[in-house]
Amino acid sequence: MSRMKLYNYYRSSAAYRVRIALNLKGLAWDHVGVHLLKREHQSAEYLALNPAGLVPTLVDDDGTVLSQSLAIIEYLEETRPDTAPLLPKEARARAYVRSLSFALACDVHPLNNVRVLNYLTGELAATEPQKSAWISHWIETGLDAFEEVLAQSGFSGQFCCGDLPTVADCVLVPQVFSARRFNVDVARFPRVAAIDALC
Repeated sequence: MSRMKLYNYYRSSAAYRVRIALNLKGLAWDHVGVHLLKREHQSAEYLALNPAGLVPTLVDDDGTVLSQSLAIIEYLEETRPDTAPLLPKEARARAYVRSLSFALACDVHPLNNVRVLNYLTGELAATEPQKSAWISHWIETGLDAFEEVLAQSGFSGQFCCGDLPTVADCVLVPQVFSARRFNVDVARFPRVAAIDALC
């Protein structure tokens, strides 16, 4: 039987969160590198697999092809329910985990991905200091809100929701990695920093 394949780029936050989920769930998978800076995501072969030309793309062992990291993680939850659940059972807690996940994956990460940054420095002729200010602004804005939600929610424990990792933690860790990569002081966000250290 063939194994799942994850087409991904090592520095992609979206791919990183899926790798975390696969490993937390203890699932066997094969890494297929797609180097974004070498434009491998724009090859005819990859575009036939994922017409958006983005990473990650998961090819399940039955041939099912999926893109979009959060959709992939939800699919893994639904098709492998007996392996390390990443969504709580209770509906309000599930909605909370999803809202945290979407806040970073949809509102912060896209503003700092490669194609947006290339557009900033290319078509809009932003300087490197302007690009850095853009990146820091959106990461800090997102983590400020995330930190406040963790403080107010009543769901927080050792992890984003309780004492077991969830999808929200899978999304948070790559975002903190990005924050550090772009010189954002993560210590400003003590709950976020503590969860990241535990993860």
